[in-house]
Amino acid sequence: MGSSESTGAVAGTMAKLKRARERLDAKDLPGAMAIYEEVLVAAGDRADVLVVISGDLGSTGHVAEVVELIAPRYDATRHGPATGFNLLQAYIGVRNAPAAQHLLDLLFDLKRPDLEERLFGYSNAISELMLAETEGGPVMAAPQAGTVAPGASKVGVVSISKPVWFYGLEDLADRILPPKPEGKVRRVAFAQLALPGTRGETDEAVVRPDNELALLAGAIPAWLAEVFTFSTLYAPYTAVAFVEKPDGTRHPMIFGSEWTTENLRNLVDTTSEGLDYVFTGALKQRAGDYELLLRVWEVRKFRERKQFLARWTPATVDAELTRLRDAIGQFMEWTPIPAGQGIAYQPVSAPRSWLEAVGASLNLFLAEKGIFPREWVPPLEPARRALAEAAPASAIASLTWLTLKQRAQKLSLPLGDGPEPSLKDDPLVSHASGHR
Repeated sequence: MGSSESTGAVAGTMAKLKRARERLDAKDLPGAMAIYEEVLVAAGDRADVLVVISGDLGSTGHVAEVVELIAPRYDATRHGPATGFNLLQAYIGVRNAPAAQHLLDLLFDLKRPDLEERLFGYSNAISELMLAETEGGPVMAAPQAGTVAPGASKVGVVSISKPVWFYGLEDLADRILPPKPEGKVRRVAFAQLALPGTRGETDEAVVRPDNELALLAGAIPAWLAEVFTFSTLYAPYTAVAFVEKPDGTRHPMIFGSEWTTENLRNLVDTTSEGLDYVFTGALKQRAGDYELLLRVWEVRKFRERKQFLARWTPATVDAELTRLRDAIGQFMEWTPIPAGQGIAYQPVSAPRSWLEAVGASLNLFLAEKGIFPREWVPPLEPARRALAEAAPASAIASLTWLTLKQRAQKLSLPLGDGPEPSLKDDPLVSHASGHR
């Protein structure tokens, strides 16, 4: 009888954990937490219970709750490494480097050679977190009603669902944007890059309009989103942030450290149609050498799937960015849109020059929408020069010039010296040009 009762108790606990997961999937965190509290009173020392709770909360992005429920109960020797890894990821997610390091030491003390590769990986992540904290990197959280202290600055995120050069050409949407197959589209967001080593949003030397890294932090995600617009299986977004001061003024947001899983959850929660993947990353520059690290996250489990690393100098930038684009496309199974569906798309052969045009278009778009003042728009002459090279052979570059010029004129911003770009001889470009 005792054995039967024990088996029944185990089955009852597992059933409760299943109901809690259903509450999480229904975005009812309080309901799930109530079930977890009940389960932990009776079975809080069971390793299988702790690993399920920490795994389900972590995979749905509730890393703070993992720390709240699991940290007081976890013992590495009794409960094993699986829950420890979930808790370690949660500590990193909430940016608690000292607690993460302490837990990492306990896991190393298990002396499990089969775990060492993962543990050393976490050691590197914790070191990066500690470095970012000493450099004063901010943590971004999308403002929510009732959670922002009076008088505090607020951080907002803008999600852009079309190529930034497209806006203003909506009447030509069916001729420019390719159709996507019903029910098969994966939604992917490319988030603004962090700039480690800066002081975050307060770093005026970086926020200023002519800063190259600040421009690339938004332009690279916008470029990759453009590439995925012209893929059969993806609906991409560009996610960029801004800061609103207590006096109501706004300026671009600079991230001194990478987005956390909490940031990702906020982004997912504020995207009406949901997301399947999010790309985050960090960009560094030192003495003419650049390094870009990108991470792709699977939203359903809030886990990192892959990292991409690119390093370049001014002499190698186009080759390295092209290699990066192709590596991402291969991993994500990027497939081109069939001919005749939307505008003809060819990936650019000189990405660095194209980023000037994309970055300028992005900043003009945000200024036009009132996200930040026109004074924050970088000088437009580099974009004009880039489009002067690309537009004669590219319909997309020609359309980019038309919408960029229109916004600059609306905002009374100079386009720089020199003749206007020659446009591609294309019926679509001619039609758009006649309506500017």
